[in-house]
Order: sequence, then C-alpha cells, then structure tokens
Amino acid sequence: MMKFANLIEEHKEELAALDAIDAGKLFALGKARDIPGVVNTLRYYAGAADKVHGEVLKMSGQFHAYTLLEPIGVVGLIIPWNFPSNLLFMKLSPALASGCTVVVKPAEQTPLSALYYSHLAKQAGIPDGVINVVTGFGETAGAAISSHMGIDKVSFTGSTEVGRKVMQAAAASNLKPVSLELGGKSPLLIFDDADLNAATDLALTGITYNKGEICVASSRVYVQEGIYDEFVKKLVEKAKSWVVGDPFDPKVCQGPQVDRKQFEKIQYYIEQGKREGATLLTGGKALGNKGFYIEPTIFIDVKEDMRIAQEEIFGPVMALMKFKTIDEAILKANNTRYGLAAGIVTKDLNVANTVSRSIRAGIIWINCYFAFDHDCPYGGYKMSGFGRDLGLEALHQYFQVKSVVTPIYSSPWL
Repeated sequence: MMKFANLIEEHKEELAALDAIDAGKLFALGKARDIPGVVNTLRYYAGAADKVHGEVLKMSGQFHAYTLLEPIGVVGLIIPWNFPSNLLFMKLSPALASGCTVVVKPAEQTPLSALYYSHLAKQAGIPDGVINVVTGFGETAGAAISSHMGIDKVSFTGSTEVGRKVMQAAAASNLKPVSLELGGKSPLLIFDDADLNAATDLALTGITYNKGEICVASSRVYVQEGIYDEFVKKLVEKAKSWVVGDPFDPKVCQGPQVDRKQFEKIQYYIEQGKREGATLLTGGKALGNKGFYIEPTIFIDVKEDMRIAQEEIFGPVMALMKFKTIDEAILKANNTRYGLAAGIVTKDLNVANTVSRSIRAGIIWINCYFAFDHDCPYGGYKMSGFGRDLGLEALHQYFQVKSVVTPIYSSPWL
C-alpha cells in the first residue's frame, strides 16, 4: 500500500488531468489537493493495517473469551462522479487495510482515473484479483454488484434514490451489509457576530466548490437579521467576480458541470425557483455556447417549503434566508430530510456548542467548511445514509467480529 501511494504521488499530474477531463474538475486544485489527499488517505490506512486487533472479554463463570476481527470478504465499491479519486480511496484504503478484495465500479462519466489507479496498483505489486475495476452503467454493472451472491458487502456513495435500490438488491440476494453516503442539503448558519468577510467567503466557496457538485455543499445559507443586508451586498460583489471557465486555466475558480444531464437539471431548478416566487439575486445563466458552464446563482426570498430549499440540486445554486434567534436557526437547519453536514459561523463559543449539539448531521464545521481529514469520520444522519468513511471507524465496516470462547477448568492450584 505504501508503494502504491508513492506511485500515485509520482503520477499526480496525470491523475489530476484525467479527473479534469472526465469531470470538469479544476486541474490545479486536483494536483494540489485531491491527489495528495488520496496519497495521505492510503498511507494512513497502510499504517493502520497491522494495528487491528480484537478484545479480551471478561465472561461470567469459568470461561475465557476474545474476539477476532476478520475480513468481511469481497467488497463492492460503487463510486460517484463528483470526486472520482478521493471517494474511491476513502473506501478502497480501509478495505485493503482490513484484508478484503474489492470490485470497483466507477461512475460511467468518470472511469479514467480508476483504470489508471488499477494500473499503478499492479506496478506496486498488489496481487491480481485484489483490486478489480468494472466499468459500466449503474443499471447494469452497479446493479450486478449490489445483487451478486459472491460479494459480501457494498459501500456506495451517490443519490438517496439509488441508495435505496442498492439496499433492496443487497437484501434480496445474500442479505449483504451496505454502507451508504447519500445526498445532502446542508445548512450554513451565520450569526450576527460573524466576521463578514470570512463569512461571505465561506458561503460562496461552500456552494461553488467543485461547481456545487458535492454532497455537503452549503446550499441553504441562513444569516441572522442584524447583518443580513450587509452580508447580501458583500456576497453579491464576490459572486460577480467569480471566474468560471476552462478547468485547466489556473485563474479559473469554477469549471463546467460534469455533463449535459447535470447541466440541464441545474437549469431546471433555477427556473423552478423563479416559478415558486424566489428572487434571483445574481447569476442563474449558462455561460458561453460550448460546454456546461453555469454562473454562481443566489436566490433570496426563499421559503422553507420551496423545492430549491428542500431538494438536492448538486450545482452552484444557493438559497439565502434569514433568521432571528438561535432556536429559529436550529429549527430551520433541521427542517430537511437530509443530515450530512452543517456549518456555523460565530465568535460565541456557547452559541457554537449549543447549535452543533442540536443539528442532526454527521459533521459540523465551526468557522470553517469542507474541513476533511483521513482521521475524521464522515457520514450522514437521516436520508443522508449510514455508516462512516474515513477515520479508524471506517476499518470496522470491512470486518466481521468473531467471538471465541473456551472453558477454564478448575485446578487444585487455583
């Protein structure tokens, strides 16, 4: 695994370029952040591979017992298209460290880097059959992995709708366990005492990072009424200076959406927001005649029951709303069927602690956003799924626990 990580590090430019070509991701960001993140995650779990152990159990009566952690077996990894490298290794690394073999199904939009990683794995000396990449569509290849009797577990990242199908297929076959990281509609709560410049940066980055094609995008931004007007003014200024264009251009902040289907879905939701009565503050238009580029889009006068406030758009579209009190902010933040992430911007530690304990989401960022690390577990509440990627907790998703019990016979010397 260490040698595999070293080879990935040596080929980070090629891998970043493949993800830029496939997914429209920024090449410079891929080279500086995504691929180094892959390397660090792989090394982290390589270091954990020989530190896995069970427990000695204190049983009542004359018995001695301990647990063994054994590889669950063959694992199916179904990867989405928005982070084809990072999300692959969030799952692949702990699976390898636990001793499992894997069948990887990359998204049909972004197969190139997964195929290149398998080539590097072979060069690193990972035996044939340990990492298997199967390209294809979800309806065929993904469905086959989910329902195959020879696969012992499935880990899936994608939409809630498809996650249900994965669960159903797994239950209908060999009742294999699944872990699901699904959709999100994450709130960002900005309180009156926030630094306006930092808060507007977080809000804009939170919805435009990776073109908004990220499950934890801060697509619902709630601003306390005392700073709301000033916040809106500063946010619009920054949004209008945001550079959208060629992902290989280092001056560009946001590349194209992954494909026409996603591009048209985002445009549909922008029109839907207008029809429902929200006010388009800025953006909302496609850019150029070639490619799938969309301006950063901000809606105000958004009501909680509007589709743009409830449904995952997966694009650079923000629903901006205001609140008065902490209780109101918490109530609004939890008014969603999702529970993947949330952000809080405040200088008040009591507010930060109260709100972070009250929001039902798998990860809460205070005065930051998109702060991921290989040591920090990541996953959702509610319809954002279950199970955790990253952290040592992720290793245990790829183990079976076996208990071993032996009697302790009485002895005249005891």
